[in-house]
Amino acid sequence: MTITALKYRASSILVLGIMLLVSVQTAFSQESSRPNIIFIMADDLGYGDLGCYGQNVIQTPNLDRMAAEGMKFTQFYAGSTVCAPSRCVLMTGLHTGHCYIRGNGKTNLRPEDVTVAEPLKDVGYATGLAGKWGLGHEGSTGIPTRQGFDSFFGYLDQHHAHNYYPTFLIRNGKRVSLPNVVPDEGQYGQGVASEKVQYSHDLIASAALEFVDRNRDKPFFLYYALTLPHANNEARDKGMEIPDHGRYRNKNWPEPQKGLAAMISRVDSDVGQLMDRLKQHGIDKNTVVFFTSDNGPHAEGGNDPDFFNSNGPLRGIKRALYEGGIRVPMIAHWPGKISPGTVSDHIGYFGDILPTVAELAGAKTPDNLDGISIVPTLMGNSADQKAHEYLYWEFYEQGSRRGIRMGDWKIICEPMFSDNFEVFNLQDDLGEAHDVSAEHPEIVAQAKRILREAHTPTEMWKPRGTAPNRK
Repeated sequence: MTITALKYRASSILVLGIMLLVSVQTAFSQESSRPNIIFIMADDLGYGDLGCYGQNVIQTPNLDRMAAEGMKFTQFYAGSTVCAPSRCVLMTGLHTGHCYIRGNGKTNLRPEDVTVAEPLKDVGYATGLAGKWGLGHEGSTGIPTRQGFDSFFGYLDQHHAHNYYPTFLIRNGKRVSLPNVVPDEGQYGQGVASEKVQYSHDLIASAALEFVDRNRDKPFFLYYALTLPHANNEARDKGMEIPDHGRYRNKNWPEPQKGLAAMISRVDSDVGQLMDRLKQHGIDKNTVVFFTSDNGPHAEGGNDPDFFNSNGPLRGIKRALYEGGIRVPMIAHWPGKISPGTVSDHIGYFGDILPTVAELAGAKTPDNLDGISIVPTLMGNSADQKAHEYLYWEFYEQGSRRGIRMGDWKIICEPMFSDNFEVFNLQDDLGEAHDVSAEHPEIVAQAKRILREAHTPTEMWKPRGTAPNRK
């Protein structure tokens, strides 16, 4: 071979090598620019249960630090006022007038339902769920590993999730036996343990850390659906089950209130461990972490939501469509991306999470969602943030009711298909104490239009029960 030919071949190899290196670097850059995403959701945690939202008795230093280092939302809403529909809104980006599961029960997501995990999985994210699912039962099409999640550990059924010392949890569709003993165990694993050996929350917290450990070198999405501080309803007034009351053991409080406080502080401690783990792996700056609750505070298991002022300045608790039932804490943390100490009054809700994480991941957002991406708000570009014309809820228990948030206006229609309206101006009346429907017929007229367009009739969901006293 001539010297010229050798030089030409060497030059070609060099060019090819440079092109390959650039290609690898580009791929690596694209891969590393996509953030890990963690969505942490507590169960029945009230708007006023965290220090950063005004709580002055229960200690939540890690979540308070998370808010101080990130963004705290003051007008963010759950998908519903109870568990299953709220989670369905979160997973599908559709509000309760359109989504498939609109109430608590044994309904399962269908194959055609698209969850948050699916578009992320399509672009190479590892997807995992640790905790409570509530949208599909054993053997059904609704289990997480048939809805876009690579891995799952926790509870499928919401009644099973009442029991903090169950005889089993579910891993990827199969039961994992636990050494707890539950006499008269219910069909779904609910009940009260007589021998309490393994606390389910601690196992779920470990599973979340293990998922991060396994996937630290590639983009991942973790849905961390805590069961605390929900009560074990089957235990009645001793339903605030926790291994110990920790720093609150010597307080002169009713036992259920010690239990609630200890549960919330345990959540805070475990969130702190997770944030520390991200730092240990050197991935904290490439991980956006959200923290919220699935609905307002409860009055179950002996708990008194007024004891710690769990709904803060808001009226109502779980199962109400007043603000205390649906307005929830929401914190977003992303070092170097989200400006620390930011407080946002943007009006958003669970339906916004799917389009938000899809945009963050560079994934395709499904069509015809009710949710709107809040990435501009997270990035400090509020001028570019689209706003909802309205937020909408419908709830079928207790005689039924519907709710609308429309700018500063809040409208409640109860029963669901009646002309009985309450109208509140939240700017002037955050506690929803003064119904001004008689003074604002134009708002009632707008509400009637929204109620018609937001509700898709379904034979699956019908009003049930009788309306409670609304005092």
